[in-house]
Formats: sequence, C-alpha cells, structure tokens
Amino acid sequence: MEKLRKALDRAREERGDSKFWKAEFQGSSGAERPVPATENYSYTQTRVLEPNPEVFERNRVLSPGEMSLAADAFRMLRTQVVQRMGEQGWRTLAVTSPTRNEGRTLAAVNLAIALASDPRYSVLLCDLDLRSPSIADLFGFEPTVGVDDVLSGSASVADVLVHPRGFERLVLLPARTALNGSSEYLSSAATKAMVKELRERYPDRILIFDLPAVLLSDDALAFTPNVECALVVISEGTTRREDVSRCMEMLQNTPVVGTLLNRSLSGKASLV
Repeated sequence: MEKLRKALDRAREERGDSKFWKAEFQGSSGAERPVPATENYSYTQTRVLEPNPEVFERNRVLSPGEMSLAADAFRMLRTQVVQRMGEQGWRTLAVTSPTRNEGRTLAAVNLAIALASDPRYSVLLCDLDLRSPSIADLFGFEPTVGVDDVLSGSASVADVLVHPRGFERLVLLPARTALNGSSEYLSSAATKAMVKELRERYPDRILIFDLPAVLLSDDALAFTPNVECALVVISEGTTRREDVSRCMEMLQNTPVVGTLLNRSLSGKASLV
C-alpha cells in the first residue's frame, strides 16, 4: 500500500505532464512467458462486427495498430500484466475498481486490445458488469443476445461471441442488459460452468472479465473466486486512499497483479 500512496502523491505533483495511464506494480519481476496464440483465426460462426472509427475515437478506444501515447501506455501495461500472470501460469484476469468513475471498463477494453495486438496473445473480453454493462457501447454495437442470456439459460456462449473486424485475436462476450440479482448470478453454478467452458474452449487465450466496483456491491466479490488474479483501476483526483485500502482488504483472497493509476493534467477522472 505504501507504493500506492506514493504513486497518488506523485500524480498530484506531476500535473504538468501529458495525460497518460500509469501502472504501479508490486512483487518481483520475471521473464515474460507468452501465451501461445493461433496464427490464423477463422470466424465462421462468431458474429463479426464492423468497427466504426468515429465511435472508437469518441469513446477513446484504441484502434488496431494505433501509434499514440495512450497505445504505448497500454502496451507497457500489457507487458507488466502478462509478466505477473506468466510467473504463475495464470490466464484469467478480473478488472475492477474501488468505486465508480475510475475508468475501469475502458481500461479493460484497451488492455484487451493491446494484448490482442501482439501476435503472441489471444484474448476473450467478457462484460460481467451486470448492473451497468457498457463494453458493447464502447465498441459501438447493440448485442441481440448477451452473457446475461447465457447465465439465465436462454443462450449458449457460442450464440453471444462477437469478433470486431481488424482485431484478429480478440473476441468479445458482451452483456445485453442489466440483471436483477446480479450478484446471485455471478456466484451461481451457471457462472462457474461458463468460466470453465471458456477456459476449455480457448485453452490458449487470456480471459479478461470486466467487473463492477468492489465497494458499491458484492458483485465483484461474488465472482472473483472464478478467476486467478485481478487488476485494480484507480483514478487520481477521484479515488480516495481509504477506498483503495478497503478495496484491497476485500480482495485479500484474490491475487492482485497490480494497480492501474489513471492521471490527468486537469486532475479529473479523464481517460486517454
């Protein structure tokens, strides 16, 4: 926690820098152990999405092969995350935050894109914010079926998968609508079976799950037993130290590979 406190203090002192993401990681470094990725993918059954560049720019979602400060920052984050996961042989990652407005979902999306842009990795990104799903919105489409339908038993995983064209090694499992009793769904046997199916269906893929904020509901805690590790997104100017401390305490049974600090020139919770 001391490193995290220093990072927050340092962010406030460096307002003159350009907007950027910064990752603060604890633990030993290790040699990167890449997850093998299939060289050629054929999406004959998965729905193919035609991305709209204007939507991506408006939502600050990285484009394929983008060269920018934001893209560089997420490539750095990608390398640090896979190093930590590779040390333990982990493939399942939850992305969460202490509270709202910390950029968690956009971070999950851009991390997944950065991972999939490296030919060594392939990624499945799943929207499990069943209170306020937004991954489909960030990619600019409206799913006809979603992970909510999988968990309620009215659809299969194969029915829901979406591949955004241009992101060769990225597949989405979006949510269609919010669910009442979301934490009960996330702790259910159906969710456990779905994660098991995803692991077995894609043995070479990194699975990223976007979860709600830890301190706002029990959804994240209900789901984290299904994953091997978590990434916590915090925001300079928004996240309180006591909220970070409480979040880490509540995630004590889930290994945290790092904390992603979102900082901005204005001090507001803005993302790039």
